[in-house]
Amino acid sequence: MAWNLDGDRPIYIQLVEILQNKIIAGEYKPGEKLPSVRDFAAEAGVNPNTMQRAFSNLEQMGLIVTMRTNGRTVADNPGIISQTGKELADAEVEQFYTKMKELGYNRKDALALASAKVNGGVNNE
Repeated sequence: MAWNLDGDRPIYIQLVEILQNKIIAGEYKPGEKLPSVRDFAAEAGVNPNTMQRAFSNLEQMGLIVTMRTNGRTVADNPGIISQTGKELADAEVEQFYTKMKELGYNRKDALALASAKVNGGVNNE
């Protein structure tokens, strides 16, 4: 797994985003046990305390739960996962429209351009 972390933003925030995306995409399923903080930290090449901070944020968001003696699992709540995914997708769309506005496109023209790109043969998996 590639943990593409950069020095421009706090590492724990980047870890939250990566794990959040993996949960939303279904790589980690509701109710699934997650690797330990130490295992994730070793895999990502970060300090375990940094990974612990990311896990704490994910728990506050309701995406993971801590089982006292059994580690952490993905929250068995597809609704919260789906809602988080929708919120992230909405933010991405707004960011797209903001960038397109900076380039001189209105929303209608930006949408038409994106639609033409997708329908014009780009690999839409």
